[in-house]
Amino acid sequence: MKPQPATRPDWTIDQDWHSYTATEHATWKTLFERQTQLLPGRACDEFVQGMRDLPMGAAEIPNFARLNEVLMPRTGWQIVAVPGLVPDEVFFEHLANRRFPAGQFIRKPHELDYLEEPDVFHDVFGHVPMLMNPAIADFIQAYGVGGLRAQKLGKLAHLARVYWYTVEFGLVQQDEGLRIYGAGIASSYAESIFALQDASPNRVAFDLPRVMQTDYRIDDFQETYFVINSLDDLLELAKIDFAPLYAQVVGLPDIAAGQLSAQDRLFSRGTGSYHAKSK
Repeated sequence: MKPQPATRPDWTIDQDWHSYTATEHATWKTLFERQTQLLPGRACDEFVQGMRDLPMGAAEIPNFARLNEVLMPRTGWQIVAVPGLVPDEVFFEHLANRRFPAGQFIRKPHELDYLEEPDVFHDVFGHVPMLMNPAIADFIQAYGVGGLRAQKLGKLAHLARVYWYTVEFGLVQQDEGLRIYGAGIASSYAESIFALQDASPNRVAFDLPRVMQTDYRIDDFQETYFVINSLDDLLELAKIDFAPLYAQVVGLPDIAAGQLSAQDRLFSRGTGSYHAKSK
């Protein structure tokens, strides 16, 4: 399938589900089976439950219309197809109105382990199960509203870090130990293992001002993962007025991705060995 150009003002396109090829469905099957075998005991309970409740399986790329028939009655969200990354203001507008923009294309078979631009596997397998959870559903909508406001205030970089270290690369403490809820981890075979088991990264208790100051990696595994106590913590974040926090962190130096601070509450101190080898 060739990605369609965005011709609508909101950048949405038709999923055109019937145009997916057998090779594309086979790529989904490979990715789906690999992740579903890996994630039990690693993904949080809410991710596992969301996956069970959705019409999503290994045989074929999910049809967004069928997903929406289950998702909308549960949390009021719907999936809309887009050709890839969309402008920030478009992204926030969709989230603020409980529309999740999902890439309509799927990676090539030789790109199973890394893709720079989020595709249908990352967006649907990684994100949609968590959108079945009311806490995540409310938090991401609030993030969209906050993003529109942050753009006007010129504070988007600080808010982007909150999304990155929660919705994309967040860990949560559950009774059995640390578990994955971030889509960037849940949709990645290698990072699902690295984030929980490798000695290299730091695992730090979530602190909002700290996260807003912290750089992140877009080209490799994260050097630090932030851990929330429960998904309900995100509901509390959704109620926060960020304006005073922007004033608190403005002018403060950024914290490097792998750097620790004296105030950090650690789940584990990383060795930094993985990223030291890549320098």
